[in-house]
Amino acid sequence: MTAKKAHLLGFVQHGVNSHATGMWRHPKDKVGWNFARPEYWQHMARTMERGLFDAMFIADELAPYNTHADSSDLTVKFAVQCPTHEPSTIAPIITGATKHLGVGVTLSTAFEHPYSMARRLSSLDHLSGGRIAWNIVSSYSKSEWDAYGAEMSDRGHRYERLEEYMDLCYKLWTSWEPDAIIADKESGIYADPEKVHEVIHDGPFFKSRGRHFVAPSPQGQPVLWQAGSSERGRDFAAKHAEAIFAVLPTVARMREYSADLNRRLVERFGRPKGSVKLIFGVQTVVAETREEAQAKYDRIKACIPPEGALAWMSGHFGLDFSKYDLNEHIQDIEVPGIQGLFESILYARDGEPVTIGEAAIIYAQGMGMPVLVGTPQDIADKLEVFMDDGGADGFMLIATYTPGCFEEFVDLVVPELQRRGRYRTEYSGATLRENLLAN
Repeated sequence: MTAKKAHLLGFVQHGVNSHATGMWRHPKDKVGWNFARPEYWQHMARTMERGLFDAMFIADELAPYNTHADSSDLTVKFAVQCPTHEPSTIAPIITGATKHLGVGVTLSTAFEHPYSMARRLSSLDHLSGGRIAWNIVSSYSKSEWDAYGAEMSDRGHRYERLEEYMDLCYKLWTSWEPDAIIADKESGIYADPEKVHEVIHDGPFFKSRGRHFVAPSPQGQPVLWQAGSSERGRDFAAKHAEAIFAVLPTVARMREYSADLNRRLVERFGRPKGSVKLIFGVQTVVAETREEAQAKYDRIKACIPPEGALAWMSGHFGLDFSKYDLNEHIQDIEVPGIQGLFESILYARDGEPVTIGEAAIIYAQGMGMPVLVGTPQDIADKLEVFMDDGGADGFMLIATYTPGCFEEFVDLVVPELQRRGRYRTEYSGATLRENLLAN
Protein backbone atom coordinates (compact mmCIF):
# COMPACT_ATOMS: atom_id res chain seq x y z
CA MET A 1 0.00 0.00 0.00
CA THR A 2 1.29 3.46 -0.89
CA ALA A 3 2.13 5.49 2.20
CA LYS A 4 -0.13 8.47 2.87
CA LYS A 5 1.42 11.81 2.00
CA ALA A 6 0.94 14.68 4.44
CA HIS A 7 -0.81 17.95 3.70
CA LEU A 8 0.60 21.04 5.43
CA LEU A 9 -0.91 24.40 6.31
CA GLY A 10 0.54 27.36 8.19
CA PHE A 11 -1.73 28.55 11.02
CA VAL A 12 -1.53 32.29 11.69
CA GLN A 13 -3.56 35.38 12.48
CA HIS A 14 -3.44 38.75 10.79
CA GLY A 15 -1.99 40.35 13.89
CA VAL A 16 1.02 41.02 16.03
CA ASN A 17 0.70 37.65 17.78
CA SER A 18 -0.95 34.41 16.72
CA HIS A 19 -1.68 31.36 18.90
CA ALA A 20 1.48 31.07 20.98
CA THR A 21 0.95 33.79 23.55
CA GLY A 22 3.82 36.20 24.10
CA MET A 23 5.71 35.44 20.90
CA TRP A 24 5.93 39.14 20.03
CA ARG A 25 8.53 39.25 22.85
CA HIS A 26 10.70 36.55 21.32
CA PRO A 27 14.10 37.84 20.09
CA LYS A 28 13.57 36.12 16.72
CA ASP A 29 9.98 37.26 16.14
CA LYS A 30 9.41 39.47 13.08
CA VAL A 31 12.94 40.85 13.08
CA GLY A 32 12.95 43.40 10.27
CA TRP A 33 9.27 42.73 9.50
CA ASN A 34 6.04 44.58 10.23
CA PHE A 35 2.94 42.38 10.28
CA ALA A 36 0.82 45.31 9.09
CA ARG A 37 2.75 45.67 5.84
CA PRO A 38 2.37 43.61 2.64
CA GLU A 39 6.05 42.63 2.50
CA TYR A 40 5.76 40.47 5.61
CA TRP A 41 2.83 38.50 4.20
CA GLN A 42 4.47 38.14 0.81
CA HIS A 43 7.54 36.65 2.46
CA MET A 44 5.46 34.31 4.64
CA ALA A 45 3.50 33.19 1.58
CA ARG A 46 6.59 32.52 -0.51
CA THR A 47 8.15 30.57 2.35
CA MET A 48 5.10 28.32 2.63
CA GLU A 49 4.90 27.86 -1.12
CA ARG A 50 8.61 26.95 -1.18
CA GLY A 51 7.61 24.26 1.34
CA LEU A 52 4.72 23.15 -0.92
CA PHE A 53 2.09 23.92 1.74
CA ASP A 54 -1.54 23.67 0.67
CA ALA A 55 -2.45 26.99 2.24
CA MET A 56 -1.90 29.67 4.78
CA PHE A 57 -4.79 29.35 7.22
CA ILE A 58 -5.81 32.63 8.85
CA ALA A 59 -7.72 32.41 12.11
CA ASP A 60 -9.73 35.32 13.45
CA GLU A 61 -11.43 36.86 16.47
CA LEU A 62 -13.81 39.79 16.00
CA ALA A 63 -13.02 41.69 19.21
CA PRO A 64 -10.54 41.58 22.12
CA TYR A 65 -11.39 38.89 24.68
CA ASN A 66 -13.23 40.39 27.66
CA THR A 67 -14.44 37.38 29.65
CA HIS A 68 -11.63 37.47 32.24
CA ALA A 69 -12.73 39.84 35.05
CA ASP A 70 -15.31 41.24 32.60
CA SER A 71 -12.57 43.27 30.93
CA SER A 72 -10.30 43.23 27.91
CA ASP A 73 -7.51 44.99 29.83
CA LEU A 74 -5.24 41.94 30.04
CA THR A 75 -5.92 41.05 26.40
CA VAL A 76 -4.67 44.46 25.33
CA LYS A 77 -1.88 44.63 27.92
CA PHE A 78 -0.26 41.33 26.91
CA ALA A 79 -1.10 41.34 23.17
CA VAL A 80 -3.32 38.26 23.49
CA GLN A 81 -4.21 38.01 19.80
CA CYS A 82 -4.49 41.79 19.90
CA PRO A 83 -4.27 43.84 17.77
CA THR A 84 -5.71 41.66 15.02
CA HIS A 85 -6.64 42.90 11.55
CA GLU A 86 -9.44 41.59 9.33
CA PRO A 87 -8.31 38.30 7.71
CA SER A 88 -9.66 38.48 4.16
CA THR A 89 -7.85 41.75 3.42
CA ILE A 90 -4.49 39.97 3.04
CA ALA A 91 -5.77 37.13 0.85
CA PRO A 92 -5.01 38.95 -2.45
CA ILE A 93 -1.55 39.90 -1.14
CA ILE A 94 -0.76 36.26 -0.33
CA THR A 95 -2.08 34.81 -3.58
CA GLY A 96 -0.59 37.67 -5.60
CA ALA A 97 2.85 36.73 -4.31
CA THR A 98 2.47 33.02 -5.12
CA LYS A 99 1.24 30.70 -7.87
CA HIS A 100 -0.05 27.71 -5.92
CA LEU A 101 -0.50 28.54 -2.23
CA GLY A 102 -4.10 28.72 -1.06
CA VAL A 103 -5.56 30.94 1.65
CA GLY A 104 -8.06 29.80 4.26
CA VAL A 105 -9.93 32.77 5.72
CA THR A 106 -11.94 32.56 8.93
CA LEU A 107 -15.13 34.55 8.48
CA SER A 108 -17.97 34.62 10.98
CA THR A 109 -21.58 34.16 9.95
CA ALA A 110 -22.85 35.86 13.10
CA PHE A 111 -22.99 39.45 11.92
CA GLU A 112 -22.90 39.29 8.11
CA HIS A 113 -25.74 38.39 5.74
CA PRO A 114 -25.16 35.34 3.51
CA TYR A 115 -25.63 37.46 0.39
CA SER A 116 -22.59 39.63 1.09
CA MET A 117 -20.57 36.66 2.39
CA ALA A 118 -21.14 34.67 -0.81
CA ARG A 119 -20.22 37.70 -2.91
CA ARG A 120 -17.00 38.39 -0.99
CA LEU A 121 -15.83 34.79 -1.16
CA SER A 122 -16.59 34.48 -4.88
CA SER A 123 -14.68 37.71 -5.51
CA LEU A 124 -11.65 36.44 -3.58
CA ASP A 125 -11.77 33.13 -5.43
CA HIS A 126 -11.65 35.01 -8.75
CA LEU A 127 -8.75 37.19 -7.65
CA SER A 128 -6.77 34.17 -6.43
CA GLY A 129 -7.41 31.99 -9.47
CA GLY A 130 -9.31 29.47 -7.34
CA ARG A 131 -7.23 29.31 -4.17
CA ILE A 132 -9.65 30.37 -1.43
CA ALA A 133 -11.07 28.36 1.46
CA TRP A 134 -13.66 29.52 3.99
CA ASN A 135 -13.30 28.48 7.61
CA ILE A 136 -16.95 28.66 8.69
CA VAL A 137 -17.50 29.96 12.22
CA SER A 138 -20.50 31.37 14.03
CA SER A 139 -18.78 33.37 16.82
CA TYR A 140 -18.32 31.76 20.20
CA SER A 141 -16.87 34.61 22.24
CA LYS A 142 -18.74 37.00 24.54
CA SER A 143 -16.50 39.82 23.41
CA GLU A 144 -17.64 39.46 19.80
CA TRP A 145 -21.31 39.73 20.69
CA ASP A 146 -20.62 42.64 23.04
CA ALA A 147 -18.72 44.50 20.31
CA TYR A 148 -21.61 44.14 17.88
CA GLY A 149 -24.20 45.09 20.50
CA ALA A 150 -26.01 41.77 20.21
CA GLU A 151 -27.20 39.20 22.71
CA MET A 152 -25.28 35.95 22.40
CA SER A 153 -27.48 33.12 21.15
CA ASP A 154 -27.32 29.58 22.50
CA ARG A 155 -25.28 26.93 20.69
CA GLY A 156 -28.28 24.99 19.33
CA HIS A 157 -29.86 28.14 17.92
CA ARG A 158 -26.57 29.08 16.25
CA TYR A 159 -26.37 25.75 14.40
CA GLU A 160 -29.96 26.02 13.15
CA ARG A 161 -29.17 29.48 11.84
CA LEU A 162 -25.89 28.24 10.37
CA GLU A 163 -27.64 25.52 8.37
CA GLU A 164 -29.91 28.07 6.76
CA TYR A 165 -26.94 30.37 6.17
CA MET A 166 -25.17 27.66 4.19
CA ASP A 167 -28.34 26.80 2.26
CA LEU A 168 -28.62 30.37 0.99
CA CYS A 169 -24.91 30.54 0.12
CA TYR A 170 -25.20 27.31 -1.90
CA LYS A 171 -28.21 28.70 -3.77
CA LEU A 172 -26.27 31.82 -4.71
CA TRP A 173 -23.09 30.00 -5.75
CA THR A 174 -25.01 27.65 -8.05
CA SER A 175 -27.42 30.20 -9.51
CA TRP A 176 -25.43 30.91 -12.69
CA GLU A 177 -25.64 28.22 -15.34
CA PRO A 178 -22.31 27.28 -17.02
CA ASP A 179 -23.22 28.90 -20.35
CA ALA A 180 -24.96 31.97 -18.95
CA ILE A 181 -22.30 34.40 -20.20
CA ILE A 182 -22.63 35.07 -23.93
CA ALA A 183 -20.48 38.23 -24.25
CA ASP A 184 -21.65 38.96 -27.80
CA LYS A 185 -20.34 42.42 -28.63
CA GLU A 186 -22.34 42.69 -31.84
CA SER A 187 -25.71 42.15 -30.17
CA GLY A 188 -24.67 43.80 -26.92
CA ILE A 189 -25.83 40.83 -24.88
CA TYR A 190 -23.42 39.91 -22.11
CA ALA A 191 -25.41 37.30 -20.18
CA ASP A 192 -28.69 35.44 -20.61
CA PRO A 193 -30.98 36.41 -17.71
CA GLU A 194 -32.83 33.11 -18.13
CA LYS A 195 -29.62 31.38 -17.05
CA VAL A 196 -28.72 33.70 -14.17
CA HIS A 197 -31.37 32.67 -11.72
CA GLU A 198 -32.85 35.00 -9.16
CA VAL A 199 -32.57 33.47 -5.71
CA ILE A 200 -35.70 33.94 -3.62
CA HIS A 201 -35.20 32.79 -0.06
CA ASP A 202 -37.65 33.26 2.79
CA GLY A 203 -36.56 31.39 5.91
CA PRO A 204 -36.83 31.77 9.67
CA PHE A 205 -33.47 33.55 9.90
CA PHE A 206 -32.80 35.09 6.49
CA LYS A 207 -34.69 36.67 3.60
CA SER A 208 -33.17 37.43 0.24
CA ARG A 209 -34.28 38.18 -3.29
CA GLY A 210 -31.53 38.76 -5.79
CA ARG A 211 -29.14 37.32 -8.30
CA HIS A 212 -25.64 36.42 -7.20
CA PHE A 213 -23.64 39.49 -8.15
CA VAL A 214 -20.54 37.50 -9.14
CA ALA A 215 -20.20 35.12 -12.08
CA PRO A 216 -18.99 31.61 -11.16
CA SER A 217 -15.44 31.66 -9.79
CA PRO A 218 -12.72 29.13 -10.69
CA GLN A 219 -13.71 26.76 -7.86
CA GLY A 220 -17.44 27.51 -8.11
CA GLN A 221 -17.45 28.00 -4.37
CA PRO A 222 -14.61 28.23 -1.86
CA VAL A 223 -13.21 25.11 -0.25
CA LEU A 224 -15.34 24.68 2.87
CA TRP A 225 -13.43 24.26 6.09
CA GLN A 226 -14.73 23.46 9.55
CA ALA A 227 -13.41 22.88 13.06
CA GLY A 228 -16.47 21.32 14.67
CA SER A 229 -15.76 19.35 17.83
CA SER A 230 -19.05 19.29 19.79
CA GLU A 231 -21.78 16.82 18.81
CA ARG A 232 -23.57 19.41 16.70
CA GLY A 233 -20.27 20.72 15.39
CA ARG A 234 -19.11 17.28 14.23
CA ASP A 235 -22.37 16.71 12.40
CA PHE A 236 -22.12 20.11 10.71
CA ALA A 237 -18.54 19.39 9.68
CA ALA A 238 -19.38 15.91 8.39
CA LYS A 239 -22.24 17.35 6.32
CA HIS A 240 -20.57 20.41 4.80
CA ALA A 241 -16.80 20.38 5.13
CA GLU A 242 -14.18 19.34 2.61
CA ALA A 243 -11.49 19.55 5.28
CA ILE A 244 -11.70 19.58 9.05
CA PHE A 245 -9.27 21.11 11.53
CA ALA A 246 -9.03 19.49 14.96
CA VAL A 247 -6.86 19.95 18.04
CA LEU A 248 -6.23 16.54 19.58
CA PRO A 249 -3.50 16.11 22.20
CA THR A 250 -2.84 12.36 21.89
CA VAL A 251 -2.76 9.66 19.24
CA ALA A 252 -5.63 7.88 20.98
CA ARG A 253 -7.80 11.01 20.74
CA MET A 254 -6.83 11.44 17.07
CA ARG A 255 -7.80 7.85 16.31
CA GLU A 256 -11.13 8.22 18.12
CA TYR A 257 -11.92 11.49 16.33
CA SER A 258 -10.99 10.09 12.90
CA ALA A 259 -13.20 7.04 13.38
CA ASP A 260 -16.12 9.14 14.61
CA LEU A 261 -15.96 11.64 11.74
CA ASN A 262 -15.72 8.91 9.11
CA ARG A 263 -18.66 7.10 10.70
CA ARG A 264 -20.76 10.27 10.54
CA LEU A 265 -19.74 10.87 6.93
CA VAL A 266 -20.96 7.47 5.84
CA GLU A 267 -23.89 6.73 8.14
CA ARG A 268 -25.49 10.15 8.53
CA PHE A 269 -24.66 11.99 5.34
CA GLY A 270 -23.93 9.33 2.72
CA ARG A 271 -20.46 10.63 1.94
CA PRO A 272 -17.56 8.24 1.24
CA LYS A 273 -15.20 7.34 4.04
CA GLY A 274 -12.04 9.43 3.80
CA SER A 275 -13.64 12.00 1.49
CA VAL A 276 -12.97 14.80 3.97
CA LYS A 277 -9.37 15.66 4.84
CA LEU A 278 -8.62 15.52 8.57
CA ILE A 279 -6.02 18.13 9.43
CA PHE A 280 -4.70 18.02 12.99
CA GLY A 281 -2.94 20.86 14.75
CA VAL A 282 0.68 20.52 15.87
CA GLN A 283 3.35 22.84 17.17
CA THR A 284 6.90 22.06 16.11
CA VAL A 285 10.23 23.26 17.44
CA VAL A 286 12.99 21.88 15.24
CA ALA A 287 16.77 22.13 15.28
CA GLU A 288 19.79 20.16 14.16
CA THR A 289 20.15 18.62 17.64
CA ARG A 290 17.69 17.72 20.38
CA GLU A 291 19.55 19.89 22.86
CA GLU A 292 19.25 22.93 20.60
CA ALA A 293 15.56 22.22 19.98
CA GLN A 294 14.87 21.94 23.71
CA ALA A 295 16.65 25.23 24.37
CA LYS A 296 14.48 26.85 21.67
CA TYR A 297 11.35 25.45 23.28
CA ASP A 298 12.35 26.66 26.73
CA ARG A 299 12.83 30.15 25.29
CA ILE A 300 9.37 30.04 23.73
CA LYS A 301 7.74 29.03 27.01
CA ALA A 302 9.59 31.79 28.86
CA CYS A 303 7.75 34.38 26.75
CA ILE A 304 4.29 33.36 28.03
CA PRO A 305 2.70 35.92 30.41
CA PRO A 306 0.61 33.97 33.01
CA GLU A 307 -2.06 36.67 33.28
CA GLY A 308 -2.35 36.88 29.52
CA ALA A 309 -2.64 33.10 29.36
CA LEU A 310 -5.60 33.18 31.76
CA ALA A 311 -7.26 35.98 29.77
CA TRP A 312 -7.00 33.94 26.56
CA MET A 313 -8.26 30.75 28.15
CA SER A 314 -11.19 32.67 29.68
CA GLY A 315 -12.06 34.15 26.29
CA HIS A 316 -11.96 30.84 24.42
CA PHE A 317 -13.87 28.84 27.01
CA GLY A 318 -16.39 31.52 27.95
CA LEU A 319 -15.63 31.31 31.67
CA ASP A 320 -14.07 33.93 33.93
CA PHE A 321 -11.13 32.08 35.43
CA SER A 322 -10.25 35.08 37.61
CA LYS A 323 -12.94 33.77 39.98
CA TYR A 324 -11.27 30.38 40.44
CA ASP A 325 -8.43 29.07 42.55
CA LEU A 326 -5.55 28.41 40.15
CA ASN A 327 -4.84 25.15 41.98
CA GLU A 328 -8.33 23.79 41.26
CA HIS A 329 -8.43 20.94 38.75
CA ILE A 330 -9.83 22.04 35.42
CA GLN A 331 -11.42 18.60 34.95
CA ASP A 332 -13.96 19.61 37.63
CA ILE A 333 -15.26 22.56 35.61
CA GLU A 334 -17.80 22.82 32.80
CA VAL A 335 -17.30 25.52 30.18
CA PRO A 336 -19.75 27.06 27.68
CA GLY A 337 -17.09 27.89 25.06
CA ILE A 338 -15.19 25.85 22.47
CA GLN A 339 -15.71 22.24 23.53
CA GLY A 340 -13.10 20.59 21.33
CA LEU A 341 -10.34 22.89 22.49
CA PHE A 342 -11.36 22.40 26.11
CA GLU A 343 -10.97 18.67 25.61
CA SER A 344 -7.42 19.31 24.42
CA ILE A 345 -6.70 20.56 27.93
CA LEU A 346 -8.60 17.78 29.66
CA TYR A 347 -6.50 15.17 27.85
CA ALA A 348 -3.25 17.13 27.74
CA ARG A 349 -1.69 14.66 30.17
CA ASP A 350 -3.56 11.54 29.07
CA GLY A 351 -6.39 12.26 31.49
CA GLU A 352 -4.21 13.04 34.50
CA PRO A 353 -5.45 16.04 36.54
CA VAL A 354 -4.43 19.50 35.34
CA THR A 355 -4.80 22.62 37.48
CA ILE A 356 -6.27 25.83 36.09
CA GLY A 357 -2.89 27.52 36.36
CA GLU A 358 -1.17 24.68 34.51
CA ALA A 359 -3.94 24.55 31.91
CA ALA A 360 -3.53 28.25 31.12
CA ILE A 361 0.17 27.83 30.37
CA ILE A 362 -0.42 24.66 28.31
CA TYR A 363 -3.15 26.40 26.35
CA ALA A 364 -1.09 29.56 25.83
CA GLN A 365 1.74 27.52 24.27
CA GLY A 366 -0.50 26.53 21.38
CA MET A 367 -4.11 25.70 22.25
CA GLY A 368 -3.25 22.28 23.69
CA MET A 369 -1.87 20.93 20.42
CA PRO A 370 0.80 18.23 20.51
CA VAL A 371 4.21 19.90 20.80
CA LEU A 372 6.96 18.19 18.81
CA VAL A 373 10.45 19.19 19.92
CA GLY A 374 13.53 17.68 18.31
CA THR A 375 15.50 17.03 15.15
CA PRO A 376 13.96 16.84 11.67
CA GLN A 377 13.99 13.05 12.03
CA ASP A 378 12.23 13.25 15.42
CA ILE A 379 9.52 15.53 14.02
CA ALA A 380 9.00 13.35 10.93
CA ASP A 381 8.77 10.22 13.09
CA LYS A 382 5.94 11.75 15.12
CA LEU A 383 4.06 13.06 12.10
CA GLU A 384 4.15 9.59 10.55
CA VAL A 385 2.64 8.12 13.71
CA PHE A 386 -0.11 10.75 13.67
CA MET A 387 -0.93 9.82 10.07
CA ASP A 388 -0.61 6.05 10.31
CA ASP A 389 -2.05 5.49 13.78
CA GLY A 390 -4.06 8.66 14.39
CA GLY A 391 -5.78 8.99 11.02
CA ALA A 392 -4.39 12.43 10.17
CA ASP A 393 -4.33 13.47 6.52
CA GLY A 394 -2.20 16.47 7.29
CA PHE A 395 -1.19 19.09 9.81
CA MET A 396 -1.94 22.66 10.75
CA LEU A 397 1.41 24.07 11.89
CA ILE A 398 0.80 26.63 14.58
CA ALA A 399 3.05 29.67 14.49
CA THR A 400 5.53 30.45 17.23
CA TYR A 401 8.03 33.17 16.27
CA THR A 402 7.56 34.25 12.67
CA PRO A 403 8.66 33.93 9.96
CA GLY A 404 11.41 31.80 11.49
CA CYS A 405 9.29 28.87 12.65
CA PHE A 406 8.03 28.28 9.10
CA GLU A 407 11.43 28.86 7.50
CA GLU A 408 12.96 26.25 9.83
CA PHE A 409 10.22 23.71 9.14
CA VAL A 410 10.52 24.18 5.39
CA ASP A 411 14.32 23.96 5.43
CA LEU A 412 14.63 21.04 7.87
CA VAL A 413 11.47 18.93 8.13
CA VAL A 414 10.04 19.12 4.61
CA PRO A 415 13.14 17.52 3.01
CA GLU A 416 13.03 14.73 5.60
CA LEU A 417 9.36 13.99 4.85
CA GLN A 418 10.11 14.02 1.12
CA ARG A 419 13.04 11.64 1.60
CA ARG A 420 10.64 9.21 3.28
CA GLY A 421 8.07 9.54 0.51
CA ARG A 422 5.57 11.14 2.90
CA TYR A 423 5.27 14.54 1.24
CA ARG A 424 4.77 15.93 -2.25
CA THR A 425 7.68 17.15 -4.35
CA GLU A 426 5.52 19.43 -6.51
CA TYR A 427 1.99 20.80 -6.68
CA SER A 428 -0.33 18.63 -8.75
CA GLY A 429 -3.31 20.95 -9.20
CA ALA A 430 -4.17 24.48 -10.22
CA THR A 431 -6.74 25.20 -7.48
CA LEU A 432 -6.65 24.81 -3.72
CA ARG A 433 -9.36 22.14 -3.89
CA GLU A 434 -7.31 20.07 -6.35
CA ASN A 435 -4.18 20.25 -4.20
CA LEU A 436 -5.92 19.74 -0.87
CA LEU A 437 -7.97 16.76 -1.95
CA ALA A 438 -5.07 15.05 -3.72
CA ASN A 439 -3.85 11.83 -2.11
